[in-house]
Parts: sequence; C-alpha cells; structure tokens
Amino acid sequence: MQTKEIILELRTKKALTQEELAEKVFVTRQAVSRWESGETVPGTETLKLLSKLFDVSINTILGSPRKLICQCCGMPLDDVSISKEPDGSFNEEYCKWCYTDGKFIYTELSQLTDFLVEHTSNEKWPKEQARVFYEEELPKLKYWKNK
Repeated sequence: MQTKEIILELRTKKALTQEELAEKVFVTRQAVSRWESGETVPGTETLKLLSKLFDVSINTILGSPRKLICQCCGMPLDDVSISKEPDGSFNEEYCKWCYTDGKFIYTELSQLTDFLVEHTSNEKWPKEQARVFYEEELPKLKYWKNK
C-alpha cells in the first residue's frame, strides 16, 4: 500500500474526520486531504505525531519502504516487535526484547548469543551451528559495532 492509502485507512479505523486528524497533528484539513490524495506526504515531525497517534511505526505509514531488523539481535521488526522510547515513540532500530524503557537488555554479546542459541537451535539447526552463525553475524549489527 502507498502512504496515501495507509493514512486514510488509519484515520478511518480511528473514526476521525480529516478535520479531527488535522487538529491532532497541528496541520490543516487541506494538508490531510493532500496526503490522502497522494499529492504530498507528511513531513518528518508530522510523521512522528502520526506514528504516536496511530501507534504504528513511521516505516509503516510510509508503506514499509525499508525492511527493518533489530540492530542488536537481527530479528525482523514490525509494529508489534519494535521497541518504544519512554515517551511512547517508536525506536525503529531495536526490538522490544533488546531495548525497553530506554535501556538495553543485553550488554554483553556472549549473553545475547547464549540466549539465541538456546532458543533458536533445534534438531535441524544444532546449537554448535547456531553459535557459529550468531558469533559471525551479530558483530555486524550497529549495536555491537559501537561496543
């Protein structure tokens, strides 16, 4: 779906008129109309307000143009798994299991690796193979590169 269709669908689900949505995000009704007709897209600050209002990520509002993955554990992210900041805004860098309430859960790579190996290995993907994979891939993620 395109941004225009997504904004219309989100507004409709909340049973808001264009005027009511405009008031909530501090724009004119005409601006909302232009978004829904595809003439324009909301600016960065308005996207943040829409994200918070509709409880979806900015990525979702924009039609999921990027495939998001947690920059700590590598898990694919969607609106249910994306972490939130203490103010309720989405943090599209991390999953809610790695980053919660403004704090990182895993501070040591070995701690996360052990957890993932224990919870993702099975008969077809033995622990030894899982460990080699995670030890090779996790250090490539932003969070671990910065450590």
